[in-house]
Amino acid sequence: MLVYSKIKSLKDNISSLKKGTHIGFVPTMGALHKGHLSLIKRAVKENDIVVVSIFVNPTQFDKKEDLVNYPKTIDTDLSLLKSVHCDIVFTPTANEIYDNNISSQDFDFDGLEFQMEGKFREGHFNGVGTIVKRLFEIVTPHNAYFGEKDFQQLQIIRKMVHKNKMPVKIIGCEIYRENDGLAMSSRNTRLSEKHRKAAPFIYKTLTQVKSKFNTESISEIKNWVIEEFKKQPLLTLEYFEIADEETLKPATKVDAKYKYRAFIAVFAGKIRLIDNISL
Repeated sequence: MLVYSKIKSLKDNISSLKKGTHIGFVPTMGALHKGHLSLIKRAVKENDIVVVSIFVNPTQFDKKEDLVNYPKTIDTDLSLLKSVHCDIVFTPTANEIYDNNISSQDFDFDGLEFQMEGKFREGHFNGVGTIVKRLFEIVTPHNAYFGEKDFQQLQIIRKMVHKNKMPVKIIGCEIYRENDGLAMSSRNTRLSEKHRKAAPFIYKTLTQVKSKFNTESISEIKNWVIEEFKKQPLLTLEYFEIADEETLKPATKVDAKYKYRAFIAVFAGKIRLIDNISL
């Protein structure tokens, strides 16, 4: 496994690969868990070379304290990557990526950026678009893998690739969950013991929403979710939405022509958790 921190060294290695070598890419912010490893294992199966980036991107954090507190476990990460047969790891600094000008590009994602997360995290998706576009330009992958836990982000990256005519296939992978249903996230390690015990209620609620979807109206389901979280003293509902998977616009009624997904954001103490489920 090769580890590079400089763009030039990474690009030189990639350009030396023989023609026709398929490159799979998994961008991460480190603090790797089994969810990340599941993406990498799939990339290993479907490509000749797998590149993983570890970079905590400053421009996608709307709160400075979240950037400062983001877990950094580089030695453990590298050991895990080696165990799943990753070929190349890219670990740049912010100045290396942004060429000493750490700022976001402005993107138009056709309105995807204004829904759900976009209402609560100003500038977040410009930061996501900026770093993913930059990494795609550096790594030049054929396939890139993203977890569906960040489904809105996944759709935004697909939109960015389409609008910029980038030659990379975006592959969404199923949410990897703990045994109790909690979606795996690097943030889970920051949960207190009592909040960790309470957090599986999020997924439990989503599964009940899925069972209600064909028999109750969307407004009834939304009201039910709000009332359920009022009974949870350790969890605070930030938003719950049922939206069209393609446009991410909130749905008010069900049309068989479209696919829908339920999205949720919850605070467990100071830790913000998101999840979603296909309906």
